[in-house]
Amino acid sequence: MSEPVLPLEPASPISEDDVAAFERDGVVCLRGMFDADWCRTLHDAALDVMASGQGRVREPSLGAGQGRFYSNVYLSDLDIRFARLRDASPAPQIAARLMRADRVRFFYDQIFIKAPGTVAPTPWHNDLPFWPFQGQDLVSIWIALTPVTRETSGVQYVAGSHRWGTMYRAITPDHDPRFMDEAMPVCPDFGAGEGGTGHRVLCWDMAPGDVLCHHPLTVHGAAGNASASQMRIGLSIRFLGADVRWDPRPRTMRLRRDPGVPPGAYPLDDVALPVIWERDRGLLRAASYPSR
Repeated sequence: MSEPVLPLEPASPISEDDVAAFERDGVVCLRGMFDADWCRTLHDAALDVMASGQGRVREPSLGAGQGRFYSNVYLSDLDIRFARLRDASPAPQIAARLMRADRVRFFYDQIFIKAPGTVAPTPWHNDLPFWPFQGQDLVSIWIALTPVTRETSGVQYVAGSHRWGTMYRAITPDHDPRFMDEAMPVCPDFGAGEGGTGHRVLCWDMAPGDVLCHHPLTVHGAAGNASASQMRIGLSIRFLGADVRWDPRPRTMRLRRDPGVPPGAYPLDDVALPVIWERDRGLLRAASYPSR
């Protein structure tokens, strides 16, 4: 049987109101960006990579009957289906539209899978403390590959928190101390009402193909997956725009290779951080993939 033809364009338009919501709140939910063929392809790829045991796997140690919280990064190095998402999918164009960017570079991709009955939460945090960058033109695109509700560990966001300028202590699903900078404040659990009053916490029910897009300073977290039957699979892919500076602080993640620029410089490295999309040329790597 031939492979499905996977569209290059978002399945739904992104309006100026969507872009304005992203800029105002630091997060926006975009409906129906990936069609059913894309969702099936990526869903199957996610389960295959999880079963393989390959990559930079992170999992908290959970007891019997407490489920499984699996995460992994640089999936596009492990499976051609994720490489296609990076190079020849709607994702780079979504990033460009929200950042109002003329050029988009790929940073990395990441999978988050919570089995039914997983008690482990996603600790409240923001992303930039993990990353060796500073700047405003960064975006995470979180693609729902299963139905998502608050019960099944839907991600919650504090609207406008990207404007606070606060870097919270990084915390991984397995609480790796190598990322935890004791000089940074611990992020409150805004889902439990910590952090004071007056905050607007956003969470959306999602269908496969819907995406959440957030700024790396937007504070977010999620509860465990309380469903007895529904797995939750979310796939994040991260992109850079023009206003990004190399900032290799201690306790940030390792890239596949150092871009070789001094701190404070633009991370100009077409191997470590390849250009995927340009306004006048579109997707630069799409021709590398067969149409079926």
